[in-house]
Amino acid sequence: MSAHRYKLTIEYDGTPFSGWQRQADRPSVQQALEQAIYGMSGETVTTQAAGRTDAGVHALGQVAHFDLGKTWDPFRIREALNYHLRPDPVAIIAAEAVGDDFEARFSARARHYEYRILNRRAPAVIERDHVWHVPMELDADAMDHAAGLILGTHDFTTFRSSECQANSPLRTLDKFSVRRELDHIVISASARSFLHHQVRSMVGSLKLVGEGKWSPSDFRAALDARDRRRCGAMAPSSGLYLTRVDY
Repeated sequence: MSAHRYKLTIEYDGTPFSGWQRQADRPSVQQALEQAIYGMSGETVTTQAAGRTDAGVHALGQVAHFDLGKTWDPFRIREALNYHLRPDPVAIIAAEAVGDDFEARFSARARHYEYRILNRRAPAVIERDHVWHVPMELDADAMDHAAGLILGTHDFTTFRSSECQANSPLRTLDKFSVRRELDHIVISASARSFLHHQVRSMVGSLKLVGEGKWSPSDFRAALDARDRRRCGAMAPSSGLYLTRVDY
């Protein structure tokens, strides 16, 4: 029996999950989705995502694919999965039929992330678990200048998890910018692919620039050192969002 492949665009609040990837003893987005697919179709499937987000990381536009033995109308897939996903904080934004050569992970041409910092004295209430609260005023212009110094292709060992399983630390950073929106500092990062913990590591070091503890050139020097020990404290997962994946 031939399989039929479907692509999903997914939004989720990562707070209650151990991350995207299925784990034996903790809830994951993948597990919630695969259980919903089983509830809809009676078929046991394995989903593949564009990015395996870590515990506490959110998504506005995660992409995943899976195969079913039966042909389904994409509208019915979206509606049925959203029904079966309740009450988990996961929503299927879109579903579509794709060719069997489509792969959510390997077909991706670019991944876009956003990191949100709440930069005010008062703590986060409404946005708790969805921003990094930094009470000390940050210089967003200095952070943006520093971010621009590491665009392009580099060895990102400094901003790479010691547990990263990628074959090479070389990555090409296509966009890395910082802007202030009232009490928020928003950091945008785009690349074909990222190393494990790369965005959160870069943001943690950018915070040092915003505080005046590092100059922009110190930030670039940390990258050039190719030494994980030169990285600032990693930013928490709560402020990170996978916003879009391009194909």
